[in-house]
Parts: sequence; structure tokens; C-alpha cells
Amino acid sequence: MRSFRFNLEEIESATQYFAPGNLLGKSVFSAIHKGMLRDGTVVAIKSIIKSSCKSEEAEFLKGLNVLTSLRHENLVRLRGFCCSKGRGECFLIYDFVPNGNLLRYLDMKDGDHVLDWSTRASIINGIAKGIEYLHGSKINKPALVHQNISVKNVQLDQRFKPLLSDSGLHQLLTKDTVFSSLKASAAMGYLAPEYATTGRFTQKSDIYAFGVLVFQIISGKRKFASAARFAAESCTFIDFIDPNLHERFCELEAAKFAKVALMCTHESPDQRPSIEEVVQELCSPLC
Repeated sequence: MRSFRFNLEEIESATQYFAPGNLLGKSVFSAIHKGMLRDGTVVAIKSIIKSSCKSEEAEFLKGLNVLTSLRHENLVRLRGFCCSKGRGECFLIYDFVPNGNLLRYLDMKDGDHVLDWSTRASIINGIAKGIEYLHGSKINKPALVHQNISVKNVQLDQRFKPLLSDSGLHQLLTKDTVFSSLKASAAMGYLAPEYATTGRFTQKSDIYAFGVLVFQIISGKRKFASAARFAAESCTFIDFIDPNLHERFCELEAAKFAKVALMCTHESPDQRPSIEEVVQELCSPLC
């Protein structure tokens, strides 16, 4: 892990000492600044307050080891980290993703930058492949549950390729911090219904959140109403496909996405498909 370690001086220099103009976003336990490394690479630096991180050093380092092992074209790449006792913060240095997160492209007004249908289809397929990588087990890479799949955690690069962010981040955080971040997920409808009784995240709870995400992408809306869900079940496209597309979409593909989203958001986790089955369904010919 030594090759992934940055020092505080590099972090301060990259962010111009955390200049307010470089602040990209903030939450209760973290902040993200845009920065530039000495070699000219543009990065996003997430600072996490130490009290939100696991106090047991061995557990924290184990989590960092997992994060640095993740490599996939649909995940935001972690370049390194820096832990500063003096500032009481841990810094995670990620590749900067220029087009922001998917939330920016929902609830758009006609005439704004509306994502076309092929871009939406590509985003859905890319997210599914990123989740498939996380859920899979490989040498030096355990099977992982993302736990916080949402439009905020789907970043879009210069070609609008989707990259999942915060993958494995819960491995570094205290249980209280992870739990407090659930409020936003619950408000957006990402939390699988079984969580209320089990209090556990599983691959099937990731699948549920992915299904909600698919509904959001094809409808262009943050909130997917129950009436729109009924429309998806009957493939009444006019009632659940983003009207900003002005009917410029593939009906067969829309029906496939609706089917996938409905399967993924089934009330019973046992009835939801695995991510491998989802990817297989998405890759099947439209015929």
C-alpha cells in the first residue's frame, strides 16, 4: 500500500490549501475538493473526519487495502490516500470525473441538456457491469456489497460513461456514520424493504437500489411515482418514459429496462435476480 500513500503537503498543494473555489461537495462527515497533482493530473480529494473512520487501525487498513484493489472501467479509480493526525482527517484521492453525477441530469426542463436514449441505455449497462464486478469474487478482491447505490454515486466521464463512486467506502467508516448516511438513501427510495427487519445490506439490497436507479434514468425523474410503476408493468410508455425525449426512444429496449427494473425492485429479495442475470438480460438481443 506504500505506493498509494500521499503526504499532507501534496494534498494541500493540490487543492490550494482547500480553497473554497475548489469545493465540489460536502456532507456531515466528508467534503470533496477538486485538485491538481504535481504531474498535472486532475483529481477529486475526499476528506473524511477521523471520528467517522473506524478506530481500530487494523480494520481501517484492511478496508483501505480493499479500496486500493478495486479496478474496473465502471468504477471511479482510487489513486491513493493520506491520513493526517494533525488535521484529524483521512483523505482519499480519486480520479476527477468531469461531467458530475447523474443527479444533475434528472428533473431537467425541456431545452436543458437532456440525456438522449442511447446515452441512458449505455449508463444503465455500465452501472450493471460495475456492480457485477463488485459482487464478484476474485484473487485479492473479495465479493463486495456497495451499500449506497444512487444517482449521486454515479459519476459521468467526458464521454458520459458511468463510474460508480464510493465503492467499498463503508469498509473505512464507523457503523454510526454508515447508518446516518442511510437517511438520504431512504428518502430517495433506494433502501430495500427488508432492511427494516434485518438491518443488513446484501447483494440483493444492491439489486433493489439498481432497479430504482433504472426507473430514474428512463423516467428522467428523481421520484418514481407508483402510477408510473403501474405504467411500466403495462408498458404504457407515455406514462413512465421521460417526456423530454419527445418519443425518441426504442420501445423494445424501454420494455426490457422496465422489466429489469420491476424484477430488481420486487418486494421479496429471493425473487430479485442476481447481477449476473441482470447483465445477461441487458445484453440479450432485442429481437
